[in-house]
Amino acid sequence: MIEQLSDTLTRISIQDKEIFLIGTAHVSSDSVKEVKDFIANEAPDRVCLELDPGRYKNMMEGQSWENVNIQTIIKKGQGFFLLANLALSSFQKRMGAQTGAAPGEEMKIAALAAQEAGIPYSLCDRDIQITLRRAWQKSSFWNKMKMLGVLISAAFSREELSEQDIEALKERSALSGMMEELAQELPSVKAVLIDERDQYLATKIFLAPGKKLVAAIGAGHAPGIAAAIERLAAGDQQTDLSELKTLPKAPRFNKFLPWIIPAVVICMMAYGFINAGWNQGLKMFFYWFLVNGILSGIGAIIALAHPLTVLLSVLLAPFTSLNPTIGVGIVVGMVEASVRKPRVYDFDHINEDILSIKGFYANRVTHALIVFFFTSIGSTIGTFLAFPFLVSLMA
Repeated sequence: MIEQLSDTLTRISIQDKEIFLIGTAHVSSDSVKEVKDFIANEAPDRVCLELDPGRYKNMMEGQSWENVNIQTIIKKGQGFFLLANLALSSFQKRMGAQTGAAPGEEMKIAALAAQEAGIPYSLCDRDIQITLRRAWQKSSFWNKMKMLGVLISAAFSREELSEQDIEALKERSALSGMMEELAQELPSVKAVLIDERDQYLATKIFLAPGKKLVAAIGAGHAPGIAAAIERLAAGDQQTDLSELKTLPKAPRFNKFLPWIIPAVVICMMAYGFINAGWNQGLKMFFYWFLVNGILSGIGAIIALAHPLTVLLSVLLAPFTSLNPTIGVGIVVGMVEASVRKPRVYDFDHINEDILSIKGFYANRVTHALIVFFFTSIGSTIGTFLAFPFLVSLMA
């Protein structure tokens, strides 16, 4: 049985358990107080938190960047992923700065309140790295770019939000509209970030020991978690979460897809040399080189890259765009991180620098990621612009 006790509080009575879901806004000072007071007044058997061990450790001890090797991250092709992470963190921190509550402060307070009262607590969320990697792998290249674009624009927006605006996010109608919009624009991301986590969180809460449980969760998850707990109680949903803890295997076709365009381009150039003559073949190659190189170089200039990095981006993009195993962004991103090596200061101030565009550019760690991002985008655009022209030269 599900009872909506207030806009932020839901009670679920199942079997011999009573579960209270407290829907919070992750950057709301009111949510912090609400969670703390409710735990103190209700004295539950256990507190469940929308946290995974990694985020819990960072929240309690602070996030450490000193062991991060930016060159290794870029080399492994994780530059887009880390940039998305930082943009999301920037957005949360900026919102928290406006409302006076750090991102996830209510989860930290809930854990501390449980500790003080001697109440055990459970970290019920899926590992954030697994969640983001599943969302990333299930998205097409253009959806990845769209997701990064949304995060970056949100992170650097100068729009001032009042605390009342943040609290309004807890209203069901507003959240429903946001979920529907997200589902339409990026259904694969919505499925991973919302639907899967609703199932994961609900299962962890449902299986947590104790007869009276309090779960502090993001307000957007409350309806989905409540419905999932009902399904679990009725036996209509399995409790095995092993599939949700693993990275999805890419379809076999996806392994060959990155090779198709380079193979077609090389075949077209070969056709130009063999059937249309040496001059025509050189013309095709020159155009390919010019478009890829210039657009990648423009990306490097926009990123305010080192002159050597700009030069290499122009020279290497036409060749790396024909090699699916390595992109120009990976090479020049590593070069940028080498000629402008990150300092101890950069690692110590990442959390502050990501709050502004100027900080992103000034910090040598994030600057290397910006170079990686813009040169990759430039080369990709160049590939799609050059392709139809090569086709026309074959006519």
